[in-house]
Amino acid sequence: MARADTLARARTLDRPPLAYLVRFPTPDGSRDMELTWAELARDTAWVTARLREHGLTAGQRALLTTSGFEGFWGHAVIGALRALKVPYGIAEAMGWDHRRTAVFHRELAPHAVIGLSAETLEGLAGAADLGEMFRTTPLVLARPAAVPVLRGVGVTASVIATVGPALALECPERGGAHVNAAEWRVGVRDGQLSVAAGEERVSPLPETPLGIAGDVLTGRCACGSEDPRVLFAEANQSLSARS
Repeated sequence: MARADTLARARTLDRPPLAYLVRFPTPDGSRDMELTWAELARDTAWVTARLREHGLTAGQRALLTTSGFEGFWGHAVIGALRALKVPYGIAEAMGWDHRRTAVFHRELAPHAVIGLSAETLEGLAGAADLGEMFRTTPLVLARPAAVPVLRGVGVTASVIATVGPALALECPERGGAHVNAAEWRVGVRDGQLSVAAGEERVSPLPETPLGIAGDVLTGRCACGSEDPRVLFAEANQSLSARS
């Protein structure tokens, strides 16, 4: 049977509602939460809208750096790229795979680089000028620890990060990373972020401290969104503070 026929047959089969078992760290140890296919579809639609706001469109190319254990949000980003008809390459976000990031960046000449980590940047810095490499990339979405490194060399980087099981993604206004208010409730206590599941999530999650330093802004963003915005303390550190 041809592969296309096999895939078509597979799509007619029933599948359980559970897509992922999400495990995320808290100060008291790891926490597990179920993620259904329906929730993943909603998460994907939200990410698609956010990337469209950044001007990502069909025919442009993207490079995604992610790790296998991040599938619960990596899958949503990949689904968004597919929905936007944006071809993409994937590199591991760990520092040991920085050469793949360099090769994909050179060969793809991507419009967007999504998920850059501080570990990847550390690996690249030994062989490349980070500013020269990424300053001409129209959209750079980096993790909080990588953002000050990039901005320190003149790269206009925005934040993408996990907030427990939720994804935070900064809009073009760069006033904090939005979290989908329809799915999650984010808060702050004593300078530490917390997250709770919204009413539509199948797996319950009460307010859970995350041990991540930051703040939360509410109210309408300049982009027009009412979603809360997370300010990560790590993303606001200067390059010299990290070294």
